[in-house]
Amino acid sequence: MQHYDVAIIGGGPAGLTAAMTLSRSLRRVVVLEAPEPPRNAASHGMHGIVGLDGVTHDEYRRRAWKDLAAYGMAELREALVADVVPDGRDGFDLTVEDGDPVWAHRVLLATGMVDIHPEVEGFAECWGRTVIHCPLCTGWENRDRSWGVVTSDPEFAKTADAGFAAWSDNVVVFANGRMPEGDHGVDAIEGRIRRLHHDDGDLYAVELEDGAVVARQTLLWQLDQRPVPLVARLVENLDLAVQENCYLKIDDGYRTSVPGIYAAGDVVSMEQSAMESAAAGSAAAFRIVSDGTARWEP
Repeated sequence: MQHYDVAIIGGGPAGLTAAMTLSRSLRRVVVLEAPEPPRNAASHGMHGIVGLDGVTHDEYRRRAWKDLAAYGMAELREALVADVVPDGRDGFDLTVEDGDPVWAHRVLLATGMVDIHPEVEGFAECWGRTVIHCPLCTGWENRDRSWGVVTSDPEFAKTADAGFAAWSDNVVVFANGRMPEGDHGVDAIEGRIRRLHHDDGDLYAVELEDGAVVARQTLLWQLDQRPVPLVARLVENLDLAVQENCYLKIDDGYRTSVPGIYAAGDVVSMEQSAMESAAAGSAAAFRIVSDGTARWEP
């Protein structure tokens, strides 16, 4: 069994930035990344990171590991973690599918979340291009188009017209069968969406179950999310605390309710941008160091 100061589960912006902070703090780190496409694989690139604006996800990871290799403190394992168990001696045993187990003094969960895609014809083809989840991430590419905001959140609906005015002056809300109560402050359409009309992923209309067709060029869709299977297992087995909306509960030091396990990035927040995840990963790593993880000695 290989031993590490910190095991980071998840190799996105939060996990990789944490690995850099820990490497520069002389901590021996393993990053365990599931061998499957990342949640944002459909996006054409990552935005808002100065110096890397528009970089593809694969290129971002390649550059990150090139930087990390210079320190020689972080190791990548493309493997799915099946379980994390406290060993009773201030550390954790990690079971890795199809691989050797790992022991780590501390664990950082940077797994992200799983998007629940609706069973709507045309959704998959448009997802990441003209059906988007974040205006700050892809709003520029969809500027000056007619927008639809798919949400049942009344507060989100109330601010839809003003909130997205920077990108579009033509915004309607699709309640998708769950009409929010109260004054929406913007045109709201109640019917459930059954089909997206598009030209090779370029949306041009939304079709409802009653057959009505609404011309739209971009949808901002608030998808439901769930934890990855590992996090769901830890919530059950270790009584890892969660917020009411299923994201992990942490304190102001990125500590979960289980001593020695930290969390950062999309797994703890709906504010899901690459920049915010990277910042959280760095802050969580700094907290792990300041909380007193042993320094690796070669």
